[in-house]
Amino acid sequence: MMGIGFPELMIILVIIMIIFGAGKLPEIGSAFGRSIKNFKTSMKEAEELDSAEQAQQEGAAQQPAGELQQENLSDEEKERLAREKAQAEGEAKDKAMKEKAEAFTASLPRKGSYDFTKDQEETEKKA
Repeated sequence: MMGIGFPELMIILVIIMIIFGAGKLPEIGSAFGRSIKNFKTSMKEAEELDSAEQAQQEGAAQQPAGELQQENLSDEEKERLAREKAQAEGEAKDKAMKEKAEAFTASLPRKGSYDFTKDQEETEKKA
């Protein structure tokens, strides 16, 4: 088998510099580094999801449905659950506020239904 040594790497580097130019090399290197980093992160997340799914399946067999073991969840999963809970609470508050606003709006007189003379007569009767 042929091994790649220092002279071969230098030849490859020179060819790359000819093709892309010296100005583009830092951009290409940083893009390549970011892609490797993203790939590693994706692989790590996939492994965590697989382990979480296995833990949930094992936990579902041991516990009643709907119960999760908080200590077995990763930080990302705990954050996701907290976000989902906060979002559900926010939606419930929004719904309650909307219902309250609609009830208040329904209690207001309709446009054109206000009669100033009737209001004046009622205040005169009270006085």
